[in-house]
Amino acid sequence: MRKPFSEQQRLDRDAINNVKLNLNCRDEIIPILVGLQHIYSTPELRRRILRLIARDVNKDTRRNVGREGLDDWQILVLAAVRLGCDLNYDKLQDLAEQHRALRQIMGIGDWENGTSFNWRRIQNTLLLLTPETLKKINDLIVGEGHSLDADAAKKVRGDSFVMETNIHYPTESSLIFDGMTKVLTLCSILAVQFGISGWRQHEHLLKRIKKLAHTISRLSARKSPESKERMKVAYRKLLKWAQKILNRAEELVEQLADETVDVATLCKIADLQRYIELTRHVCGTAYRRVIEREEVPNSDKIFSIFETHTQLYRRGKAKEPNQFGRLVMVYEDGAGFISHYHLLPRDAQDADVVVEQTRIAQNLHSNQIEDGSFDRGFYSSENEEQLREILKHPCLPKKATRDYLEQQKTASVRFRKARQRHPGIESAIGALQFGNGLERCRDRTEIGFERYLGLAILGRNLHVLGKLLIQQRAPDSQAAVSRRKTAA
Repeated sequence: MRKPFSEQQRLDRDAINNVKLNLNCRDEIIPILVGLQHIYSTPELRRRILRLIARDVNKDTRRNVGREGLDDWQILVLAAVRLGCDLNYDKLQDLAEQHRALRQIMGIGDWENGTSFNWRRIQNTLLLLTPETLKKINDLIVGEGHSLDADAAKKVRGDSFVMETNIHYPTESSLIFDGMTKVLTLCSILAVQFGISGWRQHEHLLKRIKKLAHTISRLSARKSPESKERMKVAYRKLLKWAQKILNRAEELVEQLADETVDVATLCKIADLQRYIELTRHVCGTAYRRVIEREEVPNSDKIFSIFETHTQLYRRGKAKEPNQFGRLVMVYEDGAGFISHYHLLPRDAQDADVVVEQTRIAQNLHSNQIEDGSFDRGFYSSENEEQLREILKHPCLPKKATRDYLEQQKTASVRFRKARQRHPGIESAIGALQFGNGLERCRDRTEIGFERYLGLAILGRNLHVLGKLLIQQRAPDSQAAVSRRKTAA
């Protein structure tokens, strides 16, 4: 049983829109709570956001029966604070149980101890939110911010960055070991469950695979020709053992095809089949690269057995020449809101999506965008022509240095100002990475990756909305000033 929010007035707490917050505190939670207060105090905006949350949380269930669940409003508050303050679920649980201002914003009084905020309960609830819903909520918050700052939507700047997946450094030997770990574990469980012999030595087999993988890891660090040949021999042994185990695992799956099984067992068999297929794929690329000395393109590679959507990016960064994750494109408006964001497909680059996403951003902004600036990586002659049809004043610098210098000679004052202003997008990306957890995704699966991105953008936009409100109400307060001692 759930409800949008509690309307019951209590003696042990103020109304949510009357909760007093310490505006002389510079912690990031204060602007977020101010932004949430504003949403609560705007009935139409609150109704639309909570309706979106209710559709996800009770997609296949009734709201008026069963045990009492978290209110839709409480879910919004927890979703905003989780990555708005870059918290893990344990820290979020502690804040939900101990932080008085946060609890009052959630509608919980000082005498109320019945609501449980176990970290797993919070996690299971937030995982019900879909990336599409979080995108719509962000659009509503940005729209509210634009109503407070009418000129914010006129200028945007866009750029992309790599959000890393939570994986170890991928090598074929380590990925084969990961696959063998899952295959042998699932085979032993299913064999015991159905009384099938042949898997008693699964731990011994896994130790053998692990020893070979470690041998390859040590040899790969050496540069001598002898080490290269020894690594080739070790790879042959590893692939031979992997092939033998995978064949036996497929035989086990065929044996179980005639058995009557429950849903949980069906899921285990499906997982086993998936890990067999992925491990075979990695074995194939390892054979092509090491044994046959073939150049294997990135499109044929798998960089994680568990996060299969991971891609390798070489973007020329001195600190991180190789990044494993996914490209994310963000648009920042004049007020600092992330007004639009997009997770690029695994095989797409900046220049492939800039026109389409700018057109979407223009529609979201009700055709208010006049100036849009981008980096050199987005340039192509076709993109330049199409952006002129979408924006009044696009700023898209040419890639080649000579062409860029010629472009600068004939550029308008507005173009040059946009180029001077554009590097500020790096500050927004840095805030997302180091303040909102987007340097590395801590959630699993591709859907979890998109949800994590949406939660981080939600926290960032509420932070900007709160800063904007604080600056209007109390411009001299510490919460209205950034760490650089300038107005927010």
